[in-house]
Amino acid sequence: MKYPKIRELREAVISLVTPAYTTRFPKKEHTPFEGFRGKPVVDDQNCVGCETCANVCPSLAITFEDDREKGVRIIKRDYGKCLFCGQCEEHCITGKGVVLSDQIYDLSSFDRKTNVEYQEKELLICKNCGAIITTREHIMFMHKKLGPKAYSNIMNLKMLNEKLRLASREETKVELSEGELRRRDMFNVLCPNCLRQVQMKVFS
Repeated sequence: MKYPKIRELREAVISLVTPAYTTRFPKKEHTPFEGFRGKPVVDDQNCVGCETCANVCPSLAITFEDDREKGVRIIKRDYGKCLFCGQCEEHCITGKGVVLSDQIYDLSSFDRKTNVEYQEKELLICKNCGAIITTREHIMFMHKKLGPKAYSNIMNLKMLNEKLRLASREETKVELSEGELRRRDMFNVLCPNCLRQVQMKVFS
């Protein structure tokens, strides 16, 4: 039998008289170090539902589903799958929609459903073919960022019309029964394909 080395005995004695390096969570609240990457916290006022965070999430913890009947985009965030990599915060187009917090130690649960959060955003749907364009908040964010340049897009005339009421809804209604787009349909929210058809008819 080999006797222990003096260095090993010294380390054993020191470990007996010094406090543990690990925390006493959950008995005692733990404060992580600065820069610790924890649970992503969503700011609904600054999130525009643009799908960017869902596209860059490597663990597919963020998914979305568009409900045409209700006209909303449902964003699902499963923190049980989250890697806390920070990609959602880094690629957020508003820069404020999601921020990583220091919350992680209190995410443990016997029910995984408690770690799932849902968020809804109003959709913009093409008035002619029913295609989903994006969320209303996404369009308004681009309006604000582009400023006057945003009105170079004909689709934005609908947004302007809602504020100034240049035309009534009856005047701007798409004739779905005829299945033919008219010049006045420029004042409706249209997808790129339908908008192209209107432009070809107007400028041809």
